[in-house]
Amino acid sequence: MRRYPVSFIVLCSLGGLVALPGLVSVAGFGAGLHPLLADPMAGLALVVSAVALIGSGLFPFFIARLANRSGEPR
Repeated sequence: MRRYPVSFIVLCSLGGLVALPGLVSVAGFGAGLHPLLADPMAGLALVVSAVALIGSGLFPFFIARLANRSGEPR
């Protein structure tokens, strides 16, 4: 079983959680969740934040992947 860094799991999970209301707001259905999400630009801000969280989570993933690969002979 492959072990993933905890920071990768946490940041990507948070990114997914932030992306859901963002996409709902961008689609135009955000007012049902919260009045602030009635504006599609608020949803766009959430989507951009989700991309940043997922991107931040990928850094430890690739660092761990490179660290595991560097021990193998070429």
